Amino acid sequence: MDSPAVLDASALLALLRNEKGAATVYACLSAAVVSTVNLAEVQSKLVAAGLSEQDAWWHIAEAGCPSALFDEEQARIAGGLIRITRPYGLSLGDRACLALAIQRKATVYTTDTTWKNVGVGVDVEVIR
Repeated sequence: MDSPAVLDASALLALLRNEKGAATVYACLSAAVVSTVNLAEVQSKLVAAGLSEQDAWWHIAEAGCPSALFDEEQARIAGGLIRITRPYGLSLGDRACLALAIQRKATVYTTDTTWKNVGVGVDVEVIR
């Protein structure tokens, strides 16, 4: 059985754009989940890059990664991470991703190398 995985928006974007690290994301996709907060980030990036809202969402859906609703427990965890993550410049979306990984005891996949230094109690896999 695959280890549980949580994808950061940057990892899902790497997969969708077939960028460096996409193969790593693809390999964990069967055990992966993405926060709905991070889905909004991905949708925003794709639309900002010129895709229509519908086409952007279609590409996200085609990736086949299930989403996890951002719930109250994740909100509490994400809010509590502010002191630890502020020095590293992590956004609310980043903290939402980490909160989901903490909740699910999962490895986080990201392109952001600074996450390796944050130390919130989950494994971080930098895909490139």
